[in-house]
Amino acid sequence: MSDPSFAPRPTLEAVAARAGVSRATASRVVNGGAGVRGPLVERVRQAVDELGYIPNQAARTLVTRRNDAIAVVVAEPETRFFTDPFFAQQVRGISKELTAHDNQLVLLLTEGTADYERVGRYLAGGHVDGALIFSLHTDDSLPVLSRTGDVPIVIGGRPTWPEQDPGRRTLYVDCDNRGGARDAVRHLLSIGRRTIAHITGPLDQLASVDRLDGFRDVLPEADPRLIAEGDFTPEGGARAMGELLRRRPDLDAVFAASDVMASGALRVLRTSGRRVPEDVAVVGFDDMVSVAEWTDPPLTTIRQDIEEMGRLMARLLLRALEPPAVEPGVPALSSIVTPTRLVIRASA
Repeated sequence: MSDPSFAPRPTLEAVAARAGVSRATASRVVNGGAGVRGPLVERVRQAVDELGYIPNQAARTLVTRRNDAIAVVVAEPETRFFTDPFFAQQVRGISKELTAHDNQLVLLLTEGTADYERVGRYLAGGHVDGALIFSLHTDDSLPVLSRTGDVPIVIGGRPTWPEQDPGRRTLYVDCDNRGGARDAVRHLLSIGRRTIAHITGPLDQLASVDRLDGFRDVLPEADPRLIAEGDFTPEGGARAMGELLRRRPDLDAVFAASDVMASGALRVLRTSGRRVPEDVAVVGFDDMVSVAEWTDPPLTTIRQDIEEMGRLMARLLLRALEPPAVEPGVPALSSIVTPTRLVIRASA
């Protein structure tokens, strides 16, 4: 008795025979080619479903010139990627959008500049149709490397480099970092705080610079001792908070450039005997529920929709991969800046 698990896979010839069409017609339908009438397309698709036929990806790529695969490049080491909930939310949004369009996600992590050449070669090697790149630092050359292979890219965050080719704009998705920071500081002023400190993110990333600029927009004369640089980790937030308390023990509020850093700051304030919000009010940035609602006390923060930004990045890239629209009135591709909003909880 034969084992059904070893039954031969259905062939394209079998699909064509079941649908009553030629092999060439079946191939065009299965591999995404054009020029087949609607009723024949439906017959071939029905035959595919009935037989359980799985198209050969190599053959499909030859016809469509597409791999149906998108690289997600994160310019951070594995230790940060797998511990920071920000990345989980953003990749979840990207994955949902790619899955909805039957595309595969290929994750590429970099430990530093030594990995950029390797990743650049991969992007230029025809393995993927495009790339989503985020958490870039000012010294990153990944976008330049990816352009050498003419790979369409979308950046997570406003890029730091000037446009080299006026005819080829860099597409990106970002939130209103500067406006959100202004809202955070204005809220602290509105509840009577006057000695407001700021824990920045790493200042080789534009999001951190924008949030620092927003802080300075509202407090242009702020004492430089009230500003300390962190690194978007709880430990970095804790170190910065400790430094701020040593410099200005009279501070009565802190705006941290991420919820994760704010969680570290809260820990230091608690161990130093400062009550939150009675003695020191704290505001974060991101509104990551897994952090903001579980800190003690729950964290007032600036919300950016991280998962939706991931979806928008994927959507923008998939649109860039389509043939240029020729219909009048169809808008050109453009970068996206999403709004932020204040979410008030118990910490401020």
